[in-house]
Amino acid sequence: MHNEAFTRVSTFLTFLSMSFVALALLTQAMGFTRDSLVVAAIVLSFDFLIGVTTFTRILDVIAEDLRAMHGMNRIRHAHIQIAPHVAPYFTTGAHDDLASVMTSYSVGGPKRSMLADVAYAFSTSLGQVLMIAAMVGGVLASVITLAAGGTGWLAVAVAIGATLFVLIALGRWAAVEIPRSQAALPVRFPAPPTESVTSQPLE
Repeated sequence: MHNEAFTRVSTFLTFLSMSFVALALLTQAMGFTRDSLVVAAIVLSFDFLIGVTTFTRILDVIAEDLRAMHGMNRIRHAHIQIAPHVAPYFTTGAHDDLASVMTSYSVGGPKRSMLADVAYAFSTSLGQVLMIAAMVGGVLASVITLAAGGTGWLAVAVAIGATLFVLIALGRWAAVEIPRSQAALPVRFPAPPTESVTSQPLE
């Protein structure tokens, strides 16, 4: 599954780079005209669509990873219940609530700030595709604005607004979808309220 996700990302980036080379050659041949802008808008629409579908696929892979981490936390919990003396040797959690699973997945935790979590999110494959897709959406919006007769400054403003909109919309989608997929799994061994999600001993 990870190989498929990485292949999707590579395909998206390859398609994107080839389309920009094609648009550069097209603009050189046709000139910066309304017709070339229309063609560019069509090509960028395909780029944006592929970017969104790639984002969706990677989101599915993350959900599968979290499901696997959920199961591994349960297995560690069972090991510690059977042999409590092995608890100090585990470096990841042994509870299956969302906070514990996310901490085992290297997201969140009592010593991590929200800014650190956001920076980490943008450094992942999902975050990279999110940023690229958002920028493609912004460029697409600016090209449509120019093709419709808008000024350059208007196109820049529309591009910034569209980029932020796509960034927030897809980011919000991921922020909702990941907990939703995790919530479908029953929580049988939650971390006690007074216990850190990274602590190991179990009662």
